Amino acid sequence: MPQRTTLPSQTPSRFDEGPTPTEPPFNVDAERAVLGACMHKADTIDAVRPILGDEAFYRPAHETIWRALLAQHHEDKPTDPIVLNELLQQQGDLQRVGGPAYVFQLADMPYGTGSAEYHAEIVRQKADLRRLLASAVRTVQRAQEPGADPEAIRSEVEAEVRAERERALASGQGRLSRFAIDGWAFVNETGADAEPLWGTRDKTVWAPGESLMIVGAPGVGKTTLAHQVVFARLGLQETVLEMPVAPSRRVLYLAMDRPKQIAKAMKRRVFPTDEKILRDRLVVWQGPLPASLDKEPDLLADLAAAHQADTIVIDSLKDAVSTMVDDSLAVAFHNARNRALRNGAEIMELHHQRKATADAPRGQRPSLDQVYGSTWYVSGAGSVLFVTGKAGDPAVTLHHLKSPTGEIGPLDVTHDHVRGTTTVDPTKDPAVLLRNAPNGLTARELAAVLIGGGDPDRADVEKARRHLARLVDSGLATKADGIAGGTGGGQQTRYYASARHLTAVG
Repeated sequence: MPQRTTLPSQTPSRFDEGPTPTEPPFNVDAERAVLGACMHKADTIDAVRPILGDEAFYRPAHETIWRALLAQHHEDKPTDPIVLNELLQQQGDLQRVGGPAYVFQLADMPYGTGSAEYHAEIVRQKADLRRLLASAVRTVQRAQEPGADPEAIRSEVEAEVRAERERALASGQGRLSRFAIDGWAFVNETGADAEPLWGTRDKTVWAPGESLMIVGAPGVGKTTLAHQVVFARLGLQETVLEMPVAPSRRVLYLAMDRPKQIAKAMKRRVFPTDEKILRDRLVVWQGPLPASLDKEPDLLADLAAAHQADTIVIDSLKDAVSTMVDDSLAVAFHNARNRALRNGAEIMELHHQRKATADAPRGQRPSLDQVYGSTWYVSGAGSVLFVTGKAGDPAVTLHHLKSPTGEIGPLDVTHDHVRGTTTVDPTKDPAVLLRNAPNGLTARELAAVLIGGGDPDRADVEKARRHLARLVDSGLATKADGIAGGTGGGQQTRYYASARHLTAVG
């Protein structure tokens, strides 16, 4: 392999990464990142080419390397630096672009392919600015010529601006068509029918492409629950709360809220045999981020790309933004969340409830307006789990306040604080309750049990009815239709455990 020698003079140094007041706009780092990503993964060329358009690179050496990459990709050949150096050597361009050492240096750029489109957008924007600047310079020169005609100059300027706009529209780059697809592809190819990350199709806790938010007061086990999902994503367990969890490639855990306590909590679930998986597939960021996500909307996507992570855990949300109560900043965070999701990173967020609701009675159903901060945080989340209970209490209740498909729970669960595990109380399982009711249950009767007694409201009854309907659909229950009221009164629809269900557990 060629030695990494000092780069030639035409190669920008670390102090030459942006334009001076006398130079046109450019961003050398973004150009390097795009070229390096294309060397690592040839398919990246297809993603960035429509964004870049023609003559986007400021450095002639970078434009030459880009043309070589296009030539290799067009012929379905590798784009790694070894093959690229050979092609540049054959073309007589290798020394002109900086030699083998510079090509290898580009391939060693620390950015992943996931950020290549964002970096290409920067390169394209700088190229557009250079075009506009060149047009402005020409306008100034024409205006200073003897006998200059204002009308003629104005007409020429309008023609140049119109041509620039049409070029931008036709190039398919950036703002106007970068993420636009046809309706059929949107309906059938965007993962709308994908398997859940956690749960089942009927009862989805965490859906792909949508964030999961776990909310609760301090000490009720949000982190304990999140860690179990993380370990399941890493393949160290298959289910959490008796529901399946899909595997992940690599998890990036943003341990911003008391990282030492997070490490201590996670250690309960770690064994010596887990070392290789944790070293290879779990990356932990300790402490504050370089900037808040509402101020740098691309930061979350860039972090995922830099660490090649397809799962991000934000612990906790309050530490990732400037303030929780400003609606405009909440919308900005939602943009950051969506950019990471759009790049293929799944997101789980740990968050707090309003202090006034921390001592709510056990079993009482919370509402979304009890989540701390602007309503736009929960509005943008795909799923919201709310954990209620007293701090340190092993027995808590899990409420599913916002669900992608069928709602789970409420579930009475028990934390094992020694082992870091959580189990479901079977006495609140609708299937178990129905099996133990020889006279069957109505939707209202089941609702009363699930909410812990009292008079259930209409929403509680309807949710219980959906639980029972799913048991019927799965063959675990039968349904006896009720009759309407009259002089002799009415009778509610009643559900019974099926013979198959009784036999299966008998």
